[in-house]
Amino acid sequence: MMLNAFLSSFFFLQMTTGAPVAEGTKKPESLFEIIIGSSVSGLVVITVLFVLSIVAVYIIFERYFTLKRAGQVDQNFMNSIRASVESGNLQAAKALCQSVDAPMARMVEKGLDRIGKPLDDINKSIENVGNLELLKLEKNLSTLASISGIAPMIGLLGTVIGLIISFQDMASATNITPQVLSTGIYHALTATAFGLFVSIIAMAGYNVLVNNLDKVIFKMENTAMQFMDLLQEPSR
Repeated sequence: MMLNAFLSSFFFLQMTTGAPVAEGTKKPESLFEIIIGSSVSGLVVITVLFVLSIVAVYIIFERYFTLKRAGQVDQNFMNSIRASVESGNLQAAKALCQSVDAPMARMVEKGLDRIGKPLDDINKSIENVGNLELLKLEKNLSTLASISGIAPMIGLLGTVIGLIISFQDMASATNITPQVLSTGIYHALTATAFGLFVSIIAMAGYNVLVNNLDKVIFKMENTAMQFMDLLQEPSR
């Protein structure tokens, strides 16, 4: 019945004006005006999504530069470690590791501390340090993934609430016009659009960060393998 009322009022408006409906419509609102004109519940939803967008952008930039620094290790790092170990100068090798702020350097430093013990113990020590470093690198990535999944749901919730309020207003109105119906709907849909926008940013950032993390993990594994090969060279 609501649909019939909308169609009837729409065609009635066209016949009585004798001109397209577009001529009698008001000037289109800007996005800011649409948001400000939303209901209280809509403003709350938009505010929550705005906060989530700030958190997502912060995580993306913070993790991006963190992973970038973690993967920037000089290609001659392992060559210098090899030269120091082969010459028996372990202190120089440890000093080099301490001067490099990267997961690979901390893994090698732990391996240097365990030299003289069985290779299995050295390998486990390096793996433990690698796991701890991996946890640090993965910090807040789960939060970013959660934002990408929650944001559309919050936006949809805002839209549903907005539609409920809009239909309640129409139910109590004496004269239902297409303008009243469309205004309530596009105000409600703003929340869904904003939620999708936040989700797209968070999801795109998450995928970029995961790709960079995989590159760092590969370098960590490669460094650990090279170090273990270095320790086994004398026995070959």
